[in-house]
Formats: sequence, C-alpha cells, structure tokens
Amino acid sequence: MTGNIQFESGPEGKDERDERKTAGEDLETDAKLEQALTDFRSSVHAWSAAAYHRPRSLESSVRRRSWRLAAGWALGCILVAGGVTAGVVEHQQNEQAARMAALAQQQAREQQEAVAKEQAREQDTGLMAKVDSDTAQEVPDAMEPLARMMEDGGTQQ
Repeated sequence: MTGNIQFESGPEGKDERDERKTAGEDLETDAKLEQALTDFRSSVHAWSAAAYHRPRSLESSVRRRSWRLAAGWALGCILVAGGVTAGVVEHQQNEQAARMAALAQQQAREQQEAVAKEQAREQDTGLMAKVDSDTAQEVPDAMEPLARMMEDGGTQQ
C-alpha cells in the first residue's frame, strides 16, 4: 500500500511557492501599513497645527478670574468687618455689664447705708428716750422736800 506515491510538486517546491506568495503579500501589507501610518502622522500634524494656530480668547478667563478675585476680596472684607464688629459689640456688652454691676453694687451700698442710718437713728432715739426717762423726774432730787411741802400745803389750805 505504500506504493508509488507521486507528488505533483515536491515538498520543496510547495514551500518555495508559499514563501514567494507570502513575501509578496508581506510587501503589499507593509506598503499599506506604511501608507496608513503616513496618513495618520500627517493628520496628527495637521490637527496639531490647527490647534496651535487657532485663535484663543483669554478675555473670558480674565473675566472669570477678575470676578473671582473681586468675590474673594469682597468675602475677605466681609469677614474682617464681621470680626471687627463682633469685637466691638462684645466690648460694648462687657462695658455695659461692668456698668450694670457697678450700678448694682452702688445701689446695694446705698441701701446698706440707708439701713445703717435708720438703725443708728432708731438706736439714737431709743438711747435718747432712755436718757430722758432716766433723767426726767417731776421734781429734781434737790427740790423734793420743797415739792412735798407744796403738796402738803396745798391740801392744808
């Protein structure tokens, strides 16, 4: 069964034909690839040149920046004014509280002084009443015999 096998072309012939066919296709593919890369490169260069040479408007970014700058300054001024105002208000409240405390102390002192004066006046009045009662007699001791005589003489008549 392994008889005479005949090849139309030997294994070497088939390989050469395939190599030639493949080499031709490779050259054609390389040329197409090279053309595609060249086209891509030229389109990238054209796009870059167009992007580089197109007019740019810096005015809009300046407007935004100036608006932001103005807003930043305004907010900063508001913060400073708020801080100063808060400090002034707190200082005024502290002064007012100190004045109220001083006024309350003064009123308490005046009230204590009035109470002390009233107590002193009552004490003086009590003391004067005691002195009056101690020293007050109808007739002084030295004149008592005369006063008795007058009482007796007034009844005898």
